[in-house]
Amino acid sequence: MVLAVAGTDSGGAAGLAADLATIGHLGCHGACAVTAVTAQDTTGVHAVHEVPVEVVARQLEAVLDDLPIAVVKTGMLGSPEVARLVADRLGHLPLVVDPVLAATSGAVLGVAAVARAYRDHLLPAAVVATPNLAEARALAGVDRDAPDLAARLADLGCAVVLTGGPDWRPDDDTRTCTDWLCLPGGTADPLPHPAVATTADHGTGCTFASALAAGIAHGAGLADAVLAASAYVTGRLEDSRSWTLGRGRGPISHTSPVHPVHPVQQEETA
Repeated sequence: MVLAVAGTDSGGAAGLAADLATIGHLGCHGACAVTAVTAQDTTGVHAVHEVPVEVVARQLEAVLDDLPIAVVKTGMLGSPEVARLVADRLGHLPLVVDPVLAATSGAVLGVAAVARAYRDHLLPAAVVATPNLAEARALAGVDRDAPDLAARLADLGCAVVLTGGPDWRPDDDTRTCTDWLCLPGGTADPLPHPAVATTADHGTGCTFASALAAGIAHGAGLADAVLAASAYVTGRLEDSRSWTLGRGRGPISHTSPVHPVHPVQQEETA
């Protein structure tokens, strides 16, 4: 099973809504700990209420005392105190860290102190981090290209999948976008995949990281889990490309049946 530690999305597209939908879609039970409650829709984030760190800690304790967690996936943590808490309480488990600092809409969900807590505490404890380009630049503190940023962040001690995608517009004919995978001490390798022409893409980052966590929970190696997660997101975007939900960037689909995408047999710990 997978524990998702993240914020809510009242629009049901991102955050814990995407995490739990993806985890369940891919054959794992999902537990959760709420770090923040957002007033959010397809047009943006309108308000954020951070859950007190003591309450987050009690949620983690309740889950850990009762349930067999195979993998932890983190999203929006909201404060440096919660980032440190997650590293301290959950660092003994495989951590998939989606360092959520900004929403697809562009709304800022983190501050400089949170980025420092990620660098100093959470990324060194993680198995893999999945920043997008803007988040990678904020975490590294430099404006470099994607391969360089992935390598810089991997030097903190975890593998990095720097997710990439075109900022699609109706007249765009982009056919491919590229993620970058880098192991600690290595150089980044490109992972191209099909670009899907859609603006129904709210929640893609959460969905990718949760699919990656589910793959690891099922026993897949990192490289296979990354490729499977990318394929899953591509399929979800294809499914939602005709959707017209909301006035802004619509939600990615978690609704239609999927074929198993993980290359290994499911295990009881999932």
